[in-house]
Amino acid sequence: MLWDDIARRAFGLGGGGATMDEMTAELRGAKPGRPKIGLALGGGAARGWAHIGVIEVLTEAGYGPDVIAGTSIGAVVGGCFCAGKLPQLAEFATTLTKRRVVGLMDFHIGGAGLIAGGRLKRLLERDLAGTRIEDLPHRFVAIATELGTGHEIWLTRGPVVEALRASYALPGVFDPVKLGGRWLMDGALVNPVPVTAARAMGADVVICVNLNSDLAGRGTTIQSHPADPDPEILPEIDVRPTSRWRGRITGAARRMRGMVGRQAQDRPGLAGVMVDAFNITQDRISRSRLAGDPPDVMIGPKLGRIGLFDFHRAEDIVELGRQAARRSLDDIAAMVASSSVGVD
Repeated sequence: MLWDDIARRAFGLGGGGATMDEMTAELRGAKPGRPKIGLALGGGAARGWAHIGVIEVLTEAGYGPDVIAGTSIGAVVGGCFCAGKLPQLAEFATTLTKRRVVGLMDFHIGGAGLIAGGRLKRLLERDLAGTRIEDLPHRFVAIATELGTGHEIWLTRGPVVEALRASYALPGVFDPVKLGGRWLMDGALVNPVPVTAARAMGADVVICVNLNSDLAGRGTTIQSHPADPDPEILPEIDVRPTSRWRGRITGAARRMRGMVGRQAQDRPGLAGVMVDAFNITQDRISRSRLAGDPPDVMIGPKLGRIGLFDFHRAEDIVELGRQAARRSLDDIAAMVASSSVGVD
């Protein structure tokens, strides 16, 4: 329909012609004089609440995104924004408590992950049920990874809720999601900060939000380290659930929560090992991909003191996102000015 309308206007059909600048801008999905802005929202679990603050500041400053590519929590926030549900998501996030976060985790045995994800799915469906990606007012893509092949999957059509679930399906934590004949899991395995996707979707200026940019001291090389074991003999892992879980878990969920509970003598627990290993991998991949295809502007919230599971700290995290976006406004303004279309 877009092409038909442009053709009619170009040849004076259907009333009135159009200038070449106007048609060029329309083809690119932007208004004359304003480049098409793409926002690449990276993964990072609870740190992803910072995306809310970033989008709020960019929108208020007149740099609201035309294209959003999101990975994991970035897909959740980006999808909600495109559907016009960002205020609802922000309200939900800021009302989370530790107890409520635990209540959203439907642990189970027999699946491919510790958490079935049914409760989170129902939560998303409350505001996004029936919404399809192709019907959104902004271009949106959620990044996922195919189990087995490792293919990077760009989810550009279909139900928004299912796309979000696939994009945040952290391996070993959430069950993978089967869509279109493919088993899909967290997109951060292959593209943690999807600058390439935002650019490919037609953005003239790509702004990325890297949630791991403030994690100083990670990923260095220790060139000489002894292989001698520590003199202390570590005790057996204590898999009993801690007191905070008692009274709230039963049956299979009790045994599963015990497996991921606190470990003796500060020895890492199952959940901690899985998530930290994933975070290290994500950080390394982010560095490599951003070096190969850098964004025009990178926003890096100062999230070094925020844990991956600090979902209950949404107010602080959103504010850190706002602060980071404000610091980047001058750079964004300069890039938008130099990339403007439809201006002599």
